Amino acid sequence: MSQLTSPKVIRDILERHNFRFSKSLGQNFLADKNIIERIIDGAGVTGEDPVLEVGPGIGTLTKELVARAGKVVAVEIDKGLFPILEETLGTPPNLSLIHGDILKLDLRELTEREFGGHEFKVVANLPYYITTPIIMRFLEEGLPFGSITVMIQREVAQRMAAGPGDKEYGSLSVAVQYYTKPRILCKVPASVFIPRPKVDSTVVILERRDRPEVEVCDRELFFRVVRGSFAKRRKTLLNNLTTGELREWDRERMLNILSISGIDPQRRGETLTIEEFARISNNMVTISEKEARYGK
Repeated sequence: MSQLTSPKVIRDILERHNFRFSKSLGQNFLADKNIIERIIDGAGVTGEDPVLEVGPGIGTLTKELVARAGKVVAVEIDKGLFPILEETLGTPPNLSLIHGDILKLDLRELTEREFGGHEFKVVANLPYYITTPIIMRFLEEGLPFGSITVMIQREVAQRMAAGPGDKEYGSLSVAVQYYTKPRILCKVPASVFIPRPKVDSTVVILERRDRPEVEVCDRELFFRVVRGSFAKRRKTLLNNLTTGELREWDRERMLNILSISGIDPQRRGETLTIEEFARISNNMVTISEKEARYGK
């Protein structure tokens, strides 16, 4: 691993293969042994674990995962990296390299085929431009992951872990915390990447909950309420929840919902807990059902 974390060795490999970085794919290769060890240790990878890696790059993190995990499946979108991966990783029996776009692959079919339906861990240095879509795919599709340990843009990590009242708190915070328990592992300076990105990174661990943080009657409505509440951060909750995608709810009905929920309509979305969002959406379902049965 020490060689693959040497900036000189990395540059020599890339030059020998005439590799050109793709800005559109957000390629930044990690060159720091200590950070890699912290990621692996933080993920708690053991010889019993199946691991899914997204974007192995030149294989720096992959090489250590292969040494520690029971099986590693690495999905790489850039076919030009495969000759490099063959050189840096060889052909270990517990490694499967897959060419594909993680956002387009059938992840349930992939993990069933590769891991036999067993719980797996996700460990990755994610490209910034697809961080949120990738993580939300794992969360929303109900895949049997035990944890997701990823290095992402610091700002996004802070949003995932933020709580009510924090300036970073928003719909992403609620969505991530509905499915998982997020924990910041460590900060990673831009200086340890090749090429150097414009922003610093953070390693975050998302431990999957056995069941969602709150019980909701209608998950789609719950997330509509969450998104609506944060639509205009300077607007009150009442104004946000009667405009945009929830505009079918007039002020009188929404005032009733908020009153039943015990929530001040003048509050702002960033002050609400996940339990309060659930209370609002569940009461909306109850009121809708009553209206359908007895009329408004």
